[in-house]
Amino acid sequence: MTTAGRGALQELYGTEILKPKCSFLLQDTAGQERYRTITTAYYRGAMGFVLMYDITSEDSFNAVQDWATQIKTYSWDNAQVILVGNKCDMEDDRIVPMEKGKHLADQLGFDYFEASAKENINVRQVFERLVDIICEKMSESIESDNSRGTSGRSMRLTDNPSPSQQNCSC
Repeated sequence: MTTAGRGALQELYGTEILKPKCSFLLQDTAGQERYRTITTAYYRGAMGFVLMYDITSEDSFNAVQDWATQIKTYSWDNAQVILVGNKCDMEDDRIVPMEKGKHLADQLGFDYFEASAKENINVRQVFERLVDIICEKMSESIESDNSRGTSGRSMRLTDNPSPSQQNCSC
């Protein structure tokens, strides 16, 4: 499966697509079977995933369920996932119908896009949507915590650290 690659990801990382005070790290794990054991280490702590398949390959589409299971097994419980059918610029070679991709995304509870990494179609929109749903989920989580109350001392952003913490040499 063709991926956007490191150069494209670095270019996207440097753009202003995100809300203020939001940063992210993109890791392209290539989606190949030989990397499966390595990639599970990347899942821990990840807040979002772009799970891609090649619309010109039934095998690529059939692997989505396994990758989704890996994500659910090894990632944070509230990790957000967007399913992307890649290579939408190759409509004449399409094997996996868009409806099939949408149906699987609905079954898995994922958002769905079709994109072309090669032609830069919907790439930005995929990442913008992922950031939006991560921020929405985080906001819901914070609101939920606030409504339940917090235990222990809370610190407002305007509070100054105690003097002993200000001069810490560690």
